Amino acid sequence: MNYARMVIEKEAPEEYGYDRIRYNLSESSIADQKLSDIGLSLPDLTLFYGEHRGDKELRALIAAQDEGISPDDVLVTAGAAGALFIISTSLLSERDHLVVVRPNYATSIETPKAIGCAISYADLDFDEGFAIDVARVAAAVRPNTRLISVTCPHNPTGTMMARSDLDALVALAESRNCHLLVDETYRDLSYGKRLPSAASLSPSAISVSSLSKAFGIPGIRIGWLVTRNAELQERFLAAKEQIGICGSVIDESIARGMLERRDAFLAALLPDMARRRDIVQAWIDREKLVDWVRPEGGVVGFPRLNVDAGFDLDRFYINLLERHGTYVGPGHWFDMPKRFFRVGFGWPKEAELRGGLDAISAALRA
Repeated sequence: MNYARMVIEKEAPEEYGYDRIRYNLSESSIADQKLSDIGLSLPDLTLFYGEHRGDKELRALIAAQDEGISPDDVLVTAGAAGALFIISTSLLSERDHLVVVRPNYATSIETPKAIGCAISYADLDFDEGFAIDVARVAAAVRPNTRLISVTCPHNPTGTMMARSDLDALVALAESRNCHLLVDETYRDLSYGKRLPSAASLSPSAISVSSLSKAFGIPGIRIGWLVTRNAELQERFLAAKEQIGICGSVIDESIARGMLERRDAFLAALLPDMARRRDIVQAWIDREKLVDWVRPEGGVVGFPRLNVDAGFDLDRFYINLLERHGTYVGPGHWFDMPKRFFRVGFGWPKEAELRGGLDAISAALRA
């Protein structure tokens, strides 16, 4: 493994220093929750080794979200990042090939790069609404393709594929004897009809999610992967055991409590996130130098700056941060041009969101 630090992590706000940022629009989750915010307190737990697959009741709560999924199909991991690492290192080698839809979550690209496998990209296009092109994905598949990697709702654009596209990707993986990986971290933050978990549709599909983004508790590092392929599940379990044996019983207890409150939590959250999305939309409607594809899920969007070729993008980002105290996720975090940036509208307070958007407008004209 030839590890290299991911740019998105090197430049993360926690690395730069939260105290140096006034308007943090770079985060890709809802606001961080306290135990008291979600009505939880820590019980007097015995701190033993937990179940290797993850707490049985927690896995049952995860499985209950989709028909056709059982607790035995679920493996609890150290966040979605841990799930993605296990999947890549279990399925890919230097002899294998990956097809990844880009832009994508950095771990989905950087871990395969560290492994040394061949990678083909199916790039999304702003002018096509960042819509996935299944034919473009199919054309990239090779005889040694082991994995097709997508996210839905998409990070960083917030777009969603149609059910027909999801079905087509599942059929593609089945016909080419490879696996479809769908990062579904934002699925609970779908503003329209929520797609089924890909893993519920076929043993060739693997679903990944977590409690970090949609539930605002990244500090407990709880994610999961789901597959109905028993042989593959056993291989993933072996990887988890070799990395860390099991998860934290404290983290899994908190996660169980959160998912027991899932429906009520999301019922209160979704209208607020939709309203915040509308705040960004209203700003973009009056800001002629910025455009976006309106997100259909999640709490991020990926606007494009409508500036000429001579515009100094590096100076723009420096001024935005140093003079206006505003931090966004520049396009290079996602192997995209710097005229794109990720804006998070779920994490900041409403006044901070509005202040950050106004700061972007000011920095564009500095």
